[in-house]
Amino acid sequence: MLVRLSAAIRLLLFGSACLGFCFSGPTFADGTGVVTGGDLPAPVKIDVKAENSLVTAQPIVFVARSQYPGDHHNTATMFQTGEINTNKFNGPSAIKVIDFARGRLWTLLEVPGGVTRDIDVSYDGKKILFSMRLSREDDYHIYEIYADGTGLVQLTFGSGITDIDPIYLPDGRIMFSSTREPKYCMCNRHIMCNLFSMDADGANIQQIGHSTLHEGHAAVMPDGRILYDRWEYVDRNFGDAQGTWTVNPDGTNHAVYWGNNTNSPGAVLDGRIIPDTELMICTFSSCHDRPWGALAIVDRRLGVDGREPVVRTWPADAINLVGKGNYDTFKKVNPKYEDPYPLSEQFFLCSRMTGEGERVGIYLLDLDGNETLLYAEQQGCYDPMPLASRPRPPIIPSRIDLRKNEGYYYVADVYVGTGMDQIEHGTVKSIRVVESPEKRYWTSPAWDGGTGQQAPGMAWNDFNNKQIIGTAPVEEDGSAFFAVPADTFVYFQLLDNRGMMVQSMRSGTIVRPGETAGCVGCHEYRRGSVQSTYESIAMKRTPDKLQPWYGPSRLFSYTAEVQPVFDKHCVSCHDYGEKAGEKINLAGDRGTVFCTSYAELRGKPWINVPGAGPFKTLMPKSWGSHASRFVKVLLDGHGDEEIDRQVKLDEESFDRIVTWIDINAPYYPSYASAYRNNPYGRSPLDGGQLKRLAELTGAKTDGRSTAFSFTRPEVSPALAKFQDKDDPGYKEALALLQAGKGILDQRPRADMPGFELVDQIEIEQEAKYQARLQLETAMREAIANGQRRYESEDVRQAP
Repeated sequence: MLVRLSAAIRLLLFGSACLGFCFSGPTFADGTGVVTGGDLPAPVKIDVKAENSLVTAQPIVFVARSQYPGDHHNTATMFQTGEINTNKFNGPSAIKVIDFARGRLWTLLEVPGGVTRDIDVSYDGKKILFSMRLSREDDYHIYEIYADGTGLVQLTFGSGITDIDPIYLPDGRIMFSSTREPKYCMCNRHIMCNLFSMDADGANIQQIGHSTLHEGHAAVMPDGRILYDRWEYVDRNFGDAQGTWTVNPDGTNHAVYWGNNTNSPGAVLDGRIIPDTELMICTFSSCHDRPWGALAIVDRRLGVDGREPVVRTWPADAINLVGKGNYDTFKKVNPKYEDPYPLSEQFFLCSRMTGEGERVGIYLLDLDGNETLLYAEQQGCYDPMPLASRPRPPIIPSRIDLRKNEGYYYVADVYVGTGMDQIEHGTVKSIRVVESPEKRYWTSPAWDGGTGQQAPGMAWNDFNNKQIIGTAPVEEDGSAFFAVPADTFVYFQLLDNRGMMVQSMRSGTIVRPGETAGCVGCHEYRRGSVQSTYESIAMKRTPDKLQPWYGPSRLFSYTAEVQPVFDKHCVSCHDYGEKAGEKINLAGDRGTVFCTSYAELRGKPWINVPGAGPFKTLMPKSWGSHASRFVKVLLDGHGDEEIDRQVKLDEESFDRIVTWIDINAPYYPSYASAYRNNPYGRSPLDGGQLKRLAELTGAKTDGRSTAFSFTRPEVSPALAKFQDKDDPGYKEALALLQAGKGILDQRPRADMPGFELVDQIEIEQEAKYQARLQLETAMREAIANGQRRYESEDVRQAP
């Protein structure tokens, strides 16, 4: 049957003079009648000059649209319905074709109130895949049309879902980016995408990427792998963590390609491999900009980060910005480029500013430094690509088994890698697997720990919450082999005999169901394979099951996992009103954002963690429990024999403290908020109440302060200003604190027992997440059973 399409789509019908095809008009049922292409203008003669045979040998298809409105991040181009920036969406747009040999221009498809984007031409040159949104009330979905303008078909469906960046895979299937697993930017409030795949007719959609933020701009490499850009940050800064990665079409073998640890550019987008080379052409962009910047050619054989692998840029002087400044350095580039498409080793199509404001035209670049404007129009021209056949890369067979719920990870030798040659063999006893979960909710107010906005506040200066999956043993030869939950974004930590972290990943990985993935060591050499000269001990047996951490895997909560240790062993001395409490207060009283002990340990500081730290790889034992003075006190004692005799931590208590430190000292287990519109998304008092409390006491009311206790209002140090408890100021301040206590008692926040979703927006966000999860599960079951499942009953029949 035919897909139902809106009458807002108008298609062009024209004769065979343009492409040599015999065109027939497409027919669509929209409930009111049949819409054909007669409404669109006929092909027009244009005055264009293009002498290069790579340009004139075939027509060029492109998207006519305006540049996306500026927003927070280069990924913020979707403006999805129901999200924070929906109102920024605007049209119109069209898909057009230009024949430089004949000097003719025609329109394949026009959307007066919407946007077309992200075109890809099939390997035989007969079809075009693209994303389209008909209006602000619609969302982006994947469509396909024949190159002659007939046969428009909608392949994906759903409201409140964005599907963009579609590409044809060598086996005939389609890969695209989608918000079907609804998750948000951890350093702000914007919806993010992951990689998905589906059959050619839209059946059997499955998620193949599970990083916690964004995966986009996929392109097929000559060897059949997929090159894509990925934005994710685990225990590191948000702005310099968007590099290029590779993955097999079935989602196996996600691996870094270039730029994951380079501070500038802040984003590496639009990567494509140049034909007959091992070079990548891409866009060097910024974190807080539209998805444009400089163009660059990268030779990965010279390294996976930094200036050396960058062999040239457009503009030429932009190469001097690599590794300089910060994640927004490339905002200063002028003119700006995007959408590079290599025609050969020497020549490249792209979209580039024409010098007339933000207007963008189609340019031909070459390695000799020539930049030739081929065509421009008022709106702008994007995604230029030859409308012709091209070589089909080899098909990489799938290695997944959707009947399984786990995959397997193999580490050859943990002592191979950055700085690990300084660690004595035998030091590492186990490997810990930690999940970095997605962000499902956001608040308008934010907490800024000095590393960017947390909306709501999550930790002192980091965005992530954590979930410990378990640990596996490391053998004497440094090898390990263990099972990991499939399709779960995890990272690994190496532990010594005390359970203290020796080294930690600050990025994530996944294994697909049934996949066995492996690495040589920790932060190993990434530009080639290291051949093992022996069979490791771990590979001589079946993979280990992960050993849980004091019960079932769960979201890590500081107040549930760590504070009870202090309550049992420390608070009798380290409390408000006690002398030892003046040095460090380990009470669990709730403050504006965090509890007292957390703010004391982080603020003074007693522990050494990177938070949302530097982009560079950190050396073993340079942070975490081995580098924290609080742990040194636990190991070496207080310097007072009587105190040390009385205070002895059991093994579990010690482990809970060092584990918390080593997973980067998280605080909240959830991004959900009981007070979505109050300061920092966490305070039980509103902005006016906090302002008045600060006026009365002269104390800061931000999350760094331990001057206020909503658990025991009367012990709040800020009240010490008042000499007389009959002072009206004292009474008013105390009343405000007591009001905060009452609110917390009535509506516990996420760091308290009894917390649950209470805000209607978050309840709806969670319901949407669970609904999408159920659909994904049903899709997987159908695929595993050899069935075909569609999202919509409105699907076309196979021709």
